[in-house]
Amino acid sequence: MYAQKAYLGPEASGTITENVKRFSDFLPAQLPLIHPSPRNQIWLKKNPWFTEQVLPALRSRVSKIISEL
Repeated sequence: MYAQKAYLGPEASGTITENVKRFSDFLPAQLPLIHPSPRNQIWLKKNPWFTEQVLPALRSRVSKIISEL
């Protein structure tokens, strides 16, 4: 949460989950994510919208950046 508050600034809401849910509010400059840790498997199971909505946006953004190289 400290990193999200530092980088997202006043737009950061109360929890990491809330910020990640609102990922489209931060695009294209930023895309808040959870920490990429195997320990987050429980969080991922509780939040299937992450895999359905956020990961495709992340993949698209990375593909666009790579294509611009």
